Amino acid sequence: MEFSRKGQFMYDSKRRYGNDRRIYQFTLGLLLLMLPFAAQAAPRTILAYGDSLTAGYQLRPGEGFAPQLEAALKARGHDVKVAMGGVSGDTTAQGRARMAWTLAGIKAKPDLVILELGANDMLRGQSPATARANLDAMIVEFQKRGSRVLLAGMQAQPNLGAKYVQEFNAIFPGLAKARGVALYPFFMDGVASVKGMQLSDGLHPTAGGVKVIVRRILPSVERELAKLPK
Repeated sequence: MEFSRKGQFMYDSKRRYGNDRRIYQFTLGLLLLMLPFAAQAAPRTILAYGDSLTAGYQLRPGEGFAPQLEAALKARGHDVKVAMGGVSGDTTAQGRARMAWTLAGIKAKPDLVILELGANDMLRGQSPATARANLDAMIVEFQKRGSRVLLAGMQAQPNLGAKYVQEFNAIFPGLAKARGVALYPFFMDGVASVKGMQLSDGLHPTAGGVKVIVRRILPSVERELAKLPK
């Protein structure tokens, strides 16, 4: 009886070892098959850094610039996450001051930053030279952190006077050239002064207005994404 039990034990051990080896081989094969998928790059992170125009002022969830841009890019096959970094009312000075905590909050280095600030400086008649210096400092800091920058321009209202308009409007192409960054000349292109594209305040885009902005800026964003390291 002891020999029989011993023999049975030896038989069971071999059978169990054989089963374990087959399970191990199957699991290893499955892991090897999954490796190419695990090695895929993480989604690209885009930071829409600006004021109320990127913050989706008075719009419902999903209607602002960041969610609409993300949806448009995904529809075109891009694996992206667009982080909303807009704060209503921000001037270039305020945008510059909050860079560190905004970047800490999104928990990922932006691959691309869409920098949209300056409108509130203009509406308050603040110095174009100061706005330029603040934007320049932000571009330099984003570049230091390894992010590409797409500078979204703004245009001054004519009632501010010819000299102010000339100096303010020159900020964006001048900076883009000086710092070697891409320029989208006018963030509100196709929306400013267009009936039905702005809220009752005549300043902020409606959801439909944001859709126009996204459609027009999309080629510039895609060009910048194509330049990112693989």
